[in-house]
Amino acid sequence: MPTIATETGLQTVLTTFETTPGTCQDLLEALTEAYAEFISKQPGFIAAGLHVNDAQTRIANYSQWARREDFQAMLRTPEMRQRNRAINDLCKSFEPVMYEVAATFG
Repeated sequence: MPTIATETGLQTVLTTFETTPGTCQDLLEALTEAYAEFISKQPGFIAAGLHVNDAQTRIANYSQWARREDFQAMLRTPEMRQRNRAINDLCKSFEPVMYEVAATFG
């Protein structure tokens, strides 16, 4: 389960995928499969979540890693490069962005 706190020292990655209602489910399945079969088994992986908007035009992904280098190493693997090419074909665009938790509430 993701931990959202300023003291964790974890690397947080937020990725937004822009898609269409016609391809949203296919993209969601591809992302779910990537996490289940590969990403979640990579060194430094902590947790992740996938979110779909009501219009099925965007998928947001929240993932946490022990270190930014762990996330970058996963992206550089031949398997993830191949998966990202297939994912790219299912969406208009996607961009992973690394963040640090600045504040939490509640």
